[in-house]
Amino acid sequence: MTEKNHFHSSGERAWCPGCGDFGILSSVENALMNLGKRPHEVLIVSGIGQAAKLPHYINTNGFDGLHGRALPAAFGAKAANHRLQVLVTSGDGDIYGEGGNHFIHAIRRNIDITLIVHNNQIYGLTKGQASPTSDLGMVTKTQPNGVSTIPFNSLAIAITLDAVFVARSFSREMEFTTQLIEEGVRTPGFSLIEILQPCVSFNTVNTYKWYSERVYKLDSPYDPADKLQAYKKSGEWGEKIPIGVLYKKPRRTFLDNQFKPKDLPLFQRKTVMKEIISLTNELFE
Repeated sequence: MTEKNHFHSSGERAWCPGCGDFGILSSVENALMNLGKRPHEVLIVSGIGQAAKLPHYINTNGFDGLHGRALPAAFGAKAANHRLQVLVTSGDGDIYGEGGNHFIHAIRRNIDITLIVHNNQIYGLTKGQASPTSDLGMVTKTQPNGVSTIPFNSLAIAITLDAVFVARSFSREMEFTTQLIEEGVRTPGFSLIEILQPCVSFNTVNTYKWYSERVYKLDSPYDPADKLQAYKKSGEWGEKIPIGVLYKKPRRTFLDNQFKPKDLPLFQRKTVMKEIISLTNELFE
């Protein structure tokens, strides 16, 4: 008998029928189940946008932050409770646009969180202007003559900064996406999983058909430890788009230098007010 998925939450989802977010939500639920997690052990943080609604539709702890500010909120939560499994799930605009600076430095610090980016190459919530990942020449409501800026290559940036786990998937490949999320969560440090997903309302170019004709899975002898090869794959786009683990390189996490596994989380420790008052007085003398 299959165990009931205790991450599944009933209720209406405010996404367009056919949106790729549905497949991503199911993949996240299944990954957490397969990992043996319980709802109280997990926090999912998001920013603003259609993709950022995911914490509303899953049975875990959830936090919606300001636009582009999901990563610092997730960092704070992880620092306060290093035993908590923290995931960030939001869109390409929220993470790479408004949150681009936080994205870069979260990778550099190697915070132990898993970032799942729903990449539909458009701002869906605000009705269809170009996002940081929109292709050159793409015509939108606010770019009637076509996008003139180069797309933000998040995978290349993550690889350059030695993110410990960099992967890409396609929302229709739900089982494959589930496996990548599981591997990302199991990998200590900052894991990036970018998931290509069609926006059925505002992106008429990058459709299910368009992706299905182009994506292919990275198989052996591909070596995700080869940084140069990974960097080359991150730039492969257009006629062929690789999905799978592009890069994997273990290194110490930010919190490895602050806590030991047996240490009490910060929120459970007793605060000595005399020491805080003394420090505050010293700072303002």
